[in-house]
Amino acid sequence: MGDSMSENIEGSSVTITEIMDFLPHRYPFLLVDRVVEMNGEQSGVGIKNVTASEPWFTGHFPENPVFPGVLIIEAIAQVSAILVLQHAKDSGNPIETKLIYFMTVDKVRFRHPVTPGDQMRIQVTQIRRRGMAYKFKGEVYVDGQLMAEGEIMAVNHDPDA
Repeated sequence: MGDSMSENIEGSSVTITEIMDFLPHRYPFLLVDRVVEMNGEQSGVGIKNVTASEPWFTGHFPENPVFPGVLIIEAIAQVSAILVLQHAKDSGNPIETKLIYFMTVDKVRFRHPVTPGDQMRIQVTQIRRRGMAYKFKGEVYVDGQLMAEGEIMAVNHDPDA
């Protein structure tokens, strides 16, 4: 009988410790604090708490700190990767490599700036999958307001291939 406390089922959350098991990213580039909703690899919601102590605010911008747009897109990609990797683990087919690379970034729109003190709610939905290539749509909200959106395509890289 398995230890039900350690098994993650679809629809449950993923903690920062589990995220660090999935992704190779570390501070300051680990941009997801928790995944609070999952529907297999089809959709999910991640949380990123934006703090004034993050290193990019020193130069982006000193008098008016704004969370860099490229990092918002990276956060969308990280939530998407967590869904793929968690789903593979739940299905009994864990993906050996954690190296998932961008292929494309499309239809990106930044609606409002994200600033220190904000909590980003990163909603991702899978558009399609072909083999180990995935396309996701991401939307980032703060207090229910759409801040940014875009589509990313990424592939799971097998270094032995």
